[in-house]
Amino acid sequence: MATHWLTVNGVAVNKPEVIHRRVVIRKIDHEAGYYAPFHSHVRGQLLFIAEGLIQVSTKGDGYWVVPPQRAVWLPPHVEHDARSLNKVKLRNVYISKDASQNLPNHSQVISVTPLLRELILSAAEFDSLYDETGTEGRLIDVLLDQLASQPEVPLHLPHPKSKALRRIAEYLIHEPADQRTLQAWSQDVGLSARTLARHFIKETGMSFGQWRQQARLLAAITRISQGDPISHIAQDLGYDSQSAFIGMFRKAMGTTPGRYLSRR
Repeated sequence: MATHWLTVNGVAVNKPEVIHRRVVIRKIDHEAGYYAPFHSHVRGQLLFIAEGLIQVSTKGDGYWVVPPQRAVWLPPHVEHDARSLNKVKLRNVYISKDASQNLPNHSQVISVTPLLRELILSAAEFDSLYDETGTEGRLIDVLLDQLASQPEVPLHLPHPKSKALRRIAEYLIHEPADQRTLQAWSQDVGLSARTLARHFIKETGMSFGQWRQQARLLAAITRISQGDPISHIAQDLGYDSQSAFIGMFRKAMGTTPGRYLSRR
């Protein structure tokens, strides 16, 4: 891990909350496989992925896959972990509680426009005690305004809470090609298909079919970012044809897997 520490009066510090600025940004590089166990911050945190791919989980809420030129927003005090799925370059944007008032109160992945990207990269070069009343402070104002207007990107997989549904979900995350229906699963977990369907919607906000497709989408993004062939991904995720997989991906992400890969 390469960390570019913040400095105050020439002394390196690793706790953004001790720096009395609305926004504090730290540059961090991680190798593939790096894992940060569950923790939380007094400030809200935006993890902007300049390069690479990470997975972020919050306790009880599932996980997000965050590809390049996207960011995950975590409100203050949200307990989370993070895992680098390949080599990543991050900009950790820590935002004070007061400055977070207009930002979402739930964790989510957001799009990062070219303007927001340049604002983050520029602010990351500021001195730790930058002038909040001058040009740098005005740039931070624009950064916060832009951040509040970014749309959420559907890259979240919620975790069900009941024992039966967790068993199904954990299996499908590891075996996304499994095609069993809820009727077949009902025999394994001892609940009727109707009960399982009702609880999937109640616990995840998705039908069983929607949840399984989302699990496959996040698995696909991970595999694409690792450079795996599209034909192999489609087969491994249980799609009858490559065209069926491409259709699902285009509907969810607004582009084909090939174009998505070329942009990465």
